Amino acid sequence: MTHAQICIHKPLPINEFSGLLLGKRKSIALKILCKRFFRFFLILNFHQNQALGQAQAVLRFIAVMFLLPIPSMSFNSLGLSDTVLKGIRAMGYEDPTPIQLRGIPLILEGRDVIGSAQTGTGKTAAFGLPILTKLDKPGDQPRALILEPTRELASQVETAFRDFSRYSKLRTTVLYGGVKYGKQTDALQTGTDIIVATPGRLLDHLSQRNTTLKHLEYLVLDEADRMLDMGFMPDVKKIIQKCPDKRHTSLFSATIPPIIETLIQWAMKDPETVEIGMRRSVAETISHAVYPVAFDQKDELVLELLGKVDFDSVIVFCRTKVGADKVGRLLKKENHSVAILHSNRTQAERERSLKGFRDGKYEVLVATDIASRGLDIANVSHVVNYDVPQHPEDYVHRIGRTGRAAASGDAFTIMVAEDRQHMEAIERFIGKKIKREKMDDFDYKYTALFDDGKRGGMPRFRGGAVGRGYSFGMSTRGKGGGRKRRR
Repeated sequence: MTHAQICIHKPLPINEFSGLLLGKRKSIALKILCKRFFRFFLILNFHQNQALGQAQAVLRFIAVMFLLPIPSMSFNSLGLSDTVLKGIRAMGYEDPTPIQLRGIPLILEGRDVIGSAQTGTGKTAAFGLPILTKLDKPGDQPRALILEPTRELASQVETAFRDFSRYSKLRTTVLYGGVKYGKQTDALQTGTDIIVATPGRLLDHLSQRNTTLKHLEYLVLDEADRMLDMGFMPDVKKIIQKCPDKRHTSLFSATIPPIIETLIQWAMKDPETVEIGMRRSVAETISHAVYPVAFDQKDELVLELLGKVDFDSVIVFCRTKVGADKVGRLLKKENHSVAILHSNRTQAERERSLKGFRDGKYEVLVATDIASRGLDIANVSHVVNYDVPQHPEDYVHRIGRTGRAAASGDAFTIMVAEDRQHMEAIERFIGKKIKREKMDDFDYKYTALFDDGKRGGMPRFRGGAVGRGYSFGMSTRGKGGGRKRRR
């Protein structure tokens, strides 16, 4: 047991405490003090069920802060198996994220967990690592099921499980629509330990008796509110009814509407809630701007934005599949390298689009909200909302594609008159007003939206003396300059 754990669990004799205190140097660096303060609360969180008297807690707090060595909060300290730890090291992971620090011990203990955290915080590992640890060795039937709302998320989670378990013999199978049943059926009949699936395709396989959930030990409902929005809740309930009553259930959701609350009460037993950050919060590393414009100038404005902004990679969100196709054609015509992602694309097309965007083949990804939740797309410098999302939660998820892992990012939203109420709802939801901006040298038509505020002017130059901002050159639709295009 570490010194820090001892001070939590056992009383510290006053004479021992006094000796330590008198022998300690009087000064300590503020940075070290703050670091120990943070770690103290992490440690308390692990042992929150321990009854501590106020006086003892204060004494032990002082000991942890000033006197005793603090153990590093690493994956090694979380109780994971050696094979899982080996997989983590091979992937280059070093320190667990807050949701992993809190979620992994609970799942290892067999607790039901409700998880809420911002996008990109590592929740897949939060439920995946303890499940792989507890399963340990391969069996004859599926013992873990992870339900995902989209094919892309299912594929991504399956890849993560394969990476985490690369040094074990556990088998993972992914099930989703848009592809033939053959390979999936073969994998199920050969034997699998973990199923990652979309609800509809899983029910198809269950009805064909290609697999069974009778031996299930772990059930994960990932992006539960998204599954609700997409109309999957009846299928989810059917699946849960086919699972054993004696199981561990985890549910991850950005929001908890009444229907999800009802599902929690029905499907979970005394769940522990793990909430990291505010559900309505957006990353501090993201800058926001709203660009009002007349409806028939949206196309021209999005071209102007992309022509002048110095971006590495950008996701353009559209409300509809038809709109995404239209914007994609528009940007391709202007020599942008573009990938398109929505549910009407074949699975092969969707996989090629995502891979090409991740690998840098495409500089722009035009997508519907299918790409706003959970997809692990690194190094997105900008998000452009060609259409204002109709649900405030979707705004948070959309812009969460940029500004990840402490990197900076920028989010632009194009707003027309009919979007005013949706934009105001978003601002109420996130608790802040988003600045309105106007493009210089853009021939605006009149819109009443311009009467709402003063002219914002162009943002600052990236890398200049004033700090982080945007870098603008001349439009590439003009004489040249701006971003270099791939042809």
